[in-house]
Amino acid sequence: MAFCDDREDIYSFALTVVSNLLKKYEIDTNSIGRLEVGTETILDKSKSVKTVLMQLFGDNTSIEGVDTLNACYGGTNALFNTLNWIESSAWDGRDAIVVAGDIALYAKGNARPTGGAGAVALLVGPKAPIVAEPGLRGTYMQHAYDFYKPDLTSEYPYVDGHFSNKCYTKALDAAYRDYNKREAKRHLALLAEPGNGALLPSGLQQGL
Repeated sequence: MAFCDDREDIYSFALTVVSNLLKKYEIDTNSIGRLEVGTETILDKSKSVKTVLMQLFGDNTSIEGVDTLNACYGGTNALFNTLNWIESSAWDGRDAIVVAGDIALYAKGNARPTGGAGAVALLVGPKAPIVAEPGLRGTYMQHAYDFYKPDLTSEYPYVDGHFSNKCYTKALDAAYRDYNKREAKRHLALLAEPGNGALLPSGLQQGL
């Protein structure tokens, strides 16, 4: 189980991974146009982790993005926000950095070994070795009190483990169904284009 001492926090975690990314790949800080952070570890109810990371970018103050706060989904949503930016008319041709990090602590008991601590920084841009295909995603979100942190004076969450597992599997199944539905609709639209209709069964041709 990963953990940190009292000299580390989410700020130092994020600063370390971004600094390492910039140095390892010799990234020009002026080539970064967006910086997104996904975390559920907060030290300030107003100031974002992203603003702390701006110390690493020198005179480049033209960097969009902010924190996404939402348990385990925060990092995923930060990545989606960044991909949406690159696919949009707002993209100015520069690369982006996505940071995901957390320090997860649990009260004494069975859940404590499931905690941990860590962070990662991703460079996002064109001609990447890992390709994110546009539109290929499924989404499911619902209100539930399976895991939450309403007490801002405590780092420990309120967790209903069995209910949380049910919520997770339900969300996974529903997101996959949504993915299939979207992809089926997209493929039907492609097949319906002029010249592709012959590939469809006659019944589907009539329905379109």
